[in-house]
Amino acid sequence: MDTDSVHYHGKGNKDRRVRFGPKTARALSRYLRARAKRKAVDLPDLWLAERGIRRFAPNGIKMMLKRRGLAAGLTGVYAHRWRHNFAHEWKRAGGDTGDLMLLLGWTSEDMPRHYGASAAAERAQETQLRMGIGEHV
Repeated sequence: MDTDSVHYHGKGNKDRRVRFGPKTARALSRYLRARAKRKAVDLPDLWLAERGIRRFAPNGIKMMLKRRGLAAGLTGVYAHRWRHNFAHEWKRAGGDTGDLMLLLGWTSEDMPRHYGASAAAERAQETQLRMGIGEHV
């Protein structure tokens, strides 16, 4: 919590440090205080399932997000959606590809190129609408 970052061991067996902002820091701090009162407090896993009795299953967060999305009347809720949206909006705002790669832990330019293409297409469509090009009467 002192560095506003977390060490993350993720996909492809990659380790990286991920920074977070003040709102996330407050939420994590609240969660850690509540987690400290649970039966499984000694488990090394950050996230606990079933009211703190045991660790999440490997797909536990995926299942929880889907369940909560459906309870809210939403379909297609999954963790990667936020990652995709972040990258798309970063490129749409003209963000630097190298910085995006660093933030999201990519070593290849394939993914930023993918999001860059979708963001460029969206910017072009917005420009057409502003200019009145391609409007149907």
